[in-house]
Amino acid sequence: MNTDADQDSNIDLTADVVVIGGGPAGSAAATMLSRKGWQVTVLERETFPRDHVGESLLPASIPILEELGALTAVENAGFLKKYGATMVWGSGDAPWSWYFKETSHRYPHSYQVWRPKFDQILLENAKSQGVTVLEGHQVTEVIFDGDEAIGVEFTNAEGVAGEAQCRFVVDASGQSTLLGRHLELKQWDPFFQNLAVYAYFTGAQSLPDPDQNNIFIESYRHGWLWSIPLNNGRTSVGAVVDSKIGQEGIQQNGANAFLEAQLAQSSHTWALLENAEMDSEATVVMDWSYTADKLFGPGYILAGDAACFVDPLFSSGVHLALMSGVLAAAYVTTALNEPAMAGDAGEVYQELYLKEYNQFREMARLFYSSNLNAESYFWEARRITNSAEYSPRHSFIQAVAGQPPRGYERVVLNRGQAPEEFVESIRAVENERQSRTQWLAALASDPQRNQILHAVPRLAEGVQVERKPVLGEGEFVQGHVLNTVSQPEGTPCSPLVAAVIVEIDGQKSVSDIVDGMGQHLDQAGHAQLEEAVSRTIEILYVDGTVAGLVTE
Repeated sequence: MNTDADQDSNIDLTADVVVIGGGPAGSAAATMLSRKGWQVTVLERETFPRDHVGESLLPASIPILEELGALTAVENAGFLKKYGATMVWGSGDAPWSWYFKETSHRYPHSYQVWRPKFDQILLENAKSQGVTVLEGHQVTEVIFDGDEAIGVEFTNAEGVAGEAQCRFVVDASGQSTLLGRHLELKQWDPFFQNLAVYAYFTGAQSLPDPDQNNIFIESYRHGWLWSIPLNNGRTSVGAVVDSKIGQEGIQQNGANAFLEAQLAQSSHTWALLENAEMDSEATVVMDWSYTADKLFGPGYILAGDAACFVDPLFSSGVHLALMSGVLAAAYVTTALNEPAMAGDAGEVYQELYLKEYNQFREMARLFYSSNLNAESYFWEARRITNSAEYSPRHSFIQAVAGQPPRGYERVVLNRGQAPEEFVESIRAVENERQSRTQWLAALASDPQRNQILHAVPRLAEGVQVERKPVLGEGEFVQGHVLNTVSQPEGTPCSPLVAAVIVEIDGQKSVSDIVDGMGQHLDQAGHAQLEEAVSRTIEILYVDGTVAGLVTE
């Protein structure tokens, strides 16, 4: 069942899981589901390779490609290695660069991919792992029995209609958002009311070494421009503008002329394209940032752009698609094997996906609001007006202060005019963490660790351990999560951390906690537990989960 199916007079199908769409989200979900032994059929509207924008990947996608078994093929495809980004953004009109290696030693580069080839690699990888792929099959409707999805209706390339019966539907239909429209789940983001118009050029000049493979982003009066070099000699070039103004301009002059007019208003991008020729018709992407109210339900789940889409300033599209595809597959396996866990696992899927989505959304909002290069309606309409939300306990502040692998949100502090509350909250969190780290370092001078062992830990307000589904090997399993005020959705934690949190009552010392947890251990085991508990409490103290350590 790992090849395209032969067609006959009866094209009705059955499968355990039907995946709508063979893009990155659909391919990832199908691959992971097939590995768990499910019979999976992908129904893809187009015939691959097919055109698609979104060529610039993030390093966060590399381990997912590796997990899918597709990384070697991607590495051998000849795509350009992307080491970072070069931008004209913030204050000043000189280009500046940031590099992945500054925050990720393990994955110092990603790739600038030609999407027709990249997406085909992922789809072929799914086929090689047992997935049935039917290209030229457009799903027109999801079949419901009450509120449960039980199959789909489709039309093949010859216009023949058919049905596919299944136990589960994965909607990876991209920005057509099949289920989102059918179930009226789609909610537009009022902050990002933009559209994009893009085309491909040949003969574009490269950025100076060592930035020649970087994505180049330039803000200008009416929005921002991207330029992405590709290994086939072409360059993807696009303009992101206000949706209303863009539609009016495109209707008046056409997409090609509109794009050229935007490029002519730039400085650096225009210079890179001085001797280049547009070798494709300009394409307009009208649908912009949105989310679905609910990402799962009985017999169905939404993944990739079918679930949500965020402004592409940080090249997050493929990463979100791959990540959600893997998570969606884990949810489907859980729902089919453990129906009683389906509701809770679905909530965790939605929390995990929207947490990642919102991280990129907040970064984009911050970047838009901090840009001082151009003053116009576009930029004034995208200032953050309610900056009071950036308190030290805000989850985005906690993530930024923690230097996550993305890293580039920090340049807002240096390159633009970030909201004062944001800057002050970042400093407050980082200063507190530094102070706590220094205090612990002073205690470390005691080789016997007596001070830390005699200290009485006290939990911060709102900290609790909860039992809920966590991601395991291709499915969700019951585990422990640590809930805090800044991370109310919870962070998966080990049984040791969970046990330590439960024991902290503001009265017991660290030594008391160790004694209580290790009363059945021998001397060597007790010593090991003492070390583990002490280190755990120190880490929890630095990140603020433990609010205080009373040493007197």
